[in-house]
Amino acid sequence: MIEDDYLYKKNGISGFGSRTRRALGSSKFWLVSLAVIVFVAVIYYPAGMVVVHKIDDNPDFTGNYQGGSHSVSTAAALIDREVNQNRWTANDPFFLPSAALDNMPNFQTGIVYALSRFAIELSDQIGRTRGTSQVDPDLDDAAGLLKFRGDKWVFDPSISLLPGVSSEQQYRQAIAALNRYNQRLADGQAVFERRADNLQETLNRFANDLGSASALIDDKVEDPSLFDRTADDIFYATKGRLYAYSLILRDLGTDFEQVINERQVAPAWAEMVGSLQAAAALDPLVVVNGSADGIVFPNHLAGLGFYLLRARTQMREISSILQR
Repeated sequence: MIEDDYLYKKNGISGFGSRTRRALGSSKFWLVSLAVIVFVAVIYYPAGMVVVHKIDDNPDFTGNYQGGSHSVSTAAALIDREVNQNRWTANDPFFLPSAALDNMPNFQTGIVYALSRFAIELSDQIGRTRGTSQVDPDLDDAAGLLKFRGDKWVFDPSISLLPGVSSEQQYRQAIAALNRYNQRLADGQAVFERRADNLQETLNRFANDLGSASALIDDKVEDPSLFDRTADDIFYATKGRLYAYSLILRDLGTDFEQVINERQVAPAWAEMVGSLQAAAALDPLVVVNGSADGIVFPNHLAGLGFYLLRARTQMREISSILQR
C-alpha cells in the first residue's frame, strides 16, 4: 500500500490511496451495522419471542400437595411456575426479546392479581379463627408481597441508579410465605377455618372482582374496532385472572368439601369451575374487537365476557345457598 501511495504521488494524485481506504472502511462499517440490524430485527427478537412465549393455561395444574390446604399448595406452585419455570416477562428490559411480548405478560399479571386477592381472603378470613383473632404473619406477608407491581425490574433509574427489588424477588418471597403457612397448617400450628361463612365471603369477593373485570370488557365491546391495539391486553389479563380463579376454586372445593356436600352445592360448584375453565381455555389466533354480531370479524372479548358473567352468576347463587 505504501508503494501504491508513492506511485499515486509520483503521478500527481497524492492521497488517493488513503481516501480509498477510508471509503472502504466506512462501507465495511455500514455493512456490518446493517447486518446487525437485520439480525436483531429478523432473528434475535422474533426467535427469542417464540422461544419464551408461553400461555400456560393447563386446567389440570396442581401443586405438590403434602398436607395443609390444596388451594394454598396450588397457589404457591402457580406463582413458582410463572416466575421460575416459564420466566416472568412483565418486567423484562428492552434488550431482551421477551420485552416485545404482549400477551404473555398480561396473562401472567392477571394470574398474580387473582392470587393476590386469594391471599387477602386467606389473611382476612380463612386463616383466622374469627375477625378479632390475630392475622397469620405468613399470610399477611404473602398478601402484601403479591400486591407488588409486576413490571419492576432490578434497575429503576427513575428511583435510583442502584439495584432495587424486582417483581420476581417479591413473588419468590410470597411463595416461601405460602409454603411456610401450609407446612405449619399440616403440622397443626396454623388456622384454616372451613366454615360456610368464610367460603361465602370469599366467593362474594371473587365475584366483585370479576364485576370490575367485566366493566373493562364492556367498555371495549361498546366501542368495537378492528384496529384496537389494547383489546388483546384486556383479553389476556382477564384470561389469566379467570384461569387462576378456576384452579383456586377447584381446590377450595376440595378444602371445603364437607361444607359443600352438607349444603348440597357440589353440582353447582362443578358448573362454576367449568365456566371458569371454559373462559380460560379460549385461545384465538388474533384477538379481534369486532362487532358483537360479527361473522367474519367476531368479538373475542364478548365471548370471554359471557363465560365470566356466567361464572359470576354461579358464584352469587352458591353464596346465597351458603347463607341459608
